Amino acid sequence: MTEQRKIIHIDMDAFYASVEQRDFPVYRGKPLIVGGSPEGRGGVVATASYEARKFGIRSAMPAKTAQRLCPDAIFVPPRFAVYKAVSKQIRAIFSRYTDVVEPLSLDEAYLDVTHDKQGVGSAIAIARLIKQAIYDELQLTASAGVSVNKFVAKVASDLQKPDGLTFIGPSKIETFMESLPVDKFFGVGKITAAKMKSMGLYTGADLKRITEAELVRHFGKSGRFYYQIVRGKDDREVQPYRETKSISVEDTFPEDLVSVAAMRSALAVLTEKLETRLQRAQLKGRTVTIKFKFHDFTIMTRSQTLTVLVDDYDRIFSVVTHLLDQAILQDRRIRLLGVGISNFSLPAKSGGGQTMGGQLRLF
Repeated sequence: MTEQRKIIHIDMDAFYASVEQRDFPVYRGKPLIVGGSPEGRGGVVATASYEARKFGIRSAMPAKTAQRLCPDAIFVPPRFAVYKAVSKQIRAIFSRYTDVVEPLSLDEAYLDVTHDKQGVGSAIAIARLIKQAIYDELQLTASAGVSVNKFVAKVASDLQKPDGLTFIGPSKIETFMESLPVDKFFGVGKITAAKMKSMGLYTGADLKRITEAELVRHFGKSGRFYYQIVRGKDDREVQPYRETKSISVEDTFPEDLVSVAAMRSALAVLTEKLETRLQRAQLKGRTVTIKFKFHDFTIMTRSQTLTVLVDDYDRIFSVVTHLLDQAILQDRRIRLLGVGISNFSLPAKSGGGQTMGGQLRLF
């Protein structure tokens, strides 16, 4: 009999903003926005403190909109070097309990604690210990979801934010998924949720009544995933090491981007995330790609191949901004942007010149 997995999803609470409030007491208790400035053509919100979120401010929102919602909001530029250093400290805490850690970004990760290093045994107890260590050592809070698969743990971590811990055991998963509103399904964005609701699909129970073939017909290959997950089935493993052909990050915006300045701000945040993933994987690539998805769901990509291998923010973002400037957008509204890199070789210290197979988080 296959041993049942114990999966924890840790998600830091308003990570960038919380670090700023920790480091600068003057920001505490105030609506703080980390991201681009609302001045000029305006930037994009990277994250917002919980005080700012009360006004409806959220990540990827144009800074001008955020300022309109909360005129008293404080805007600060991101300090990515600091966030990366704190993220490293958080992962050191994870490593006390398991080596099977799959970071998704600077502020969240999956942990498989089926066989934990300290012999605690209980995934709930481990999640509590990790949360307490993060608070005691870093003066930050995290929320945790605990279950037997990645999807349910991910959804659970968002249910009691901030500083929450939610356990959904095997016997409760199907009931939980049936009661879950469709817009709470991880991976179901605003547009997909609206389409589901237009079809009379408001909860997991509604989705469960639809055949797999119908879901695929309406939602493409994602329909197969919805069919499985609403039944509590997710066999994906926590993957600490993955050979890659391409690494990319993307974001769908709650409001379409129309200005180049807003796109540039959003691409800056995505490039920072891409740099983190590249350096974590110890990979450098030659081909930089940006992806545009327009409001009508049509997609355009633009790429540039360099003569040198790159993995750093400055050089990647230089290419990204060049590709953005060269793109003919014709005032079209952008609902999604992505940044990726491919054409890898291993770093010199690992025997550079060899290409790697496999795939990670493709567009």
